[in-house]
Amino acid sequence: MPDLPGFTLAARLRAGGTVFTGWCGLGLPLVAETLAREGFSAVTLDQQHGAYDVAASAQAIASVRHAGASPVVRVPLGDFATAARMLDLGAEGIIAPMINTVADARAFVAATKFPPLGERSWGPTRATMLTGMDQHVYLREANALTVTFAMIETRQALENVEAIAAVPGIDALFVGPSDLSIALTGGRTQDPHSAEVETTLELILAAAKKAGKVPGLYCANADRALATARRGFRFLAIGSDLGMLRAGVAEQVRKLSGD
Repeated sequence: MPDLPGFTLAARLRAGGTVFTGWCGLGLPLVAETLAREGFSAVTLDQQHGAYDVAASAQAIASVRHAGASPVVRVPLGDFATAARMLDLGAEGIIAPMINTVADARAFVAATKFPPLGERSWGPTRATMLTGMDQHVYLREANALTVTFAMIETRQALENVEAIAAVPGIDALFVGPSDLSIALTGGRTQDPHSAEVETTLELILAAAKKAGKVPGLYCANADRALATARRGFRFLAIGSDLGMLRAGVAEQVRKLSGD
């Protein structure tokens, strides 16, 4: 059996490390694998707003793992059944959108953690294949080896953030700054770098630290990720596969056009 805890996402975060994750929405497993092979230690597949379905996710999870990185999945809104299924397929982390209340957090934990923390149903056939663990070892270790990220992105979530962070089985808070900015302005604007968002990030960071949980954030680019890592965020998503593709193409076209 491989020495999994030494390089899992959970182990890196538990040891106090900072993890930068590529973000994939195109639904193409080869792209996710490429981000892993180019050096991202984690790659996140976006099912909420991206094109990843179950079949593409299953292939990408395996490809990312084989490339030496940790696969994470952001599941659709309220879809905790899919969250459990992604863990069965070998995902190391699950990001759940709009965890607004303690009840939301407990439902998330129930689906993704085995007893005594939760009520996750048994069926990790692919996960045991990818980890090399037999079923008894996997059952014993799975709760510690899988990371649950509760997204904080609404006013209601902010009101409950300390209580959400304190829920046993919630391992991390993850901020969606665009939705957070929309919520903070009552839908007037979308600005993930506004002064109000910046102030609110400190409140979320403090709540995570108080509960001993990992603070995470979606970032537009590497500069933003490095800056917020210095503030204490430790799981940072960077851009998107489509954004990187567009930027790379735009640069080449600019050069070809002589601009």
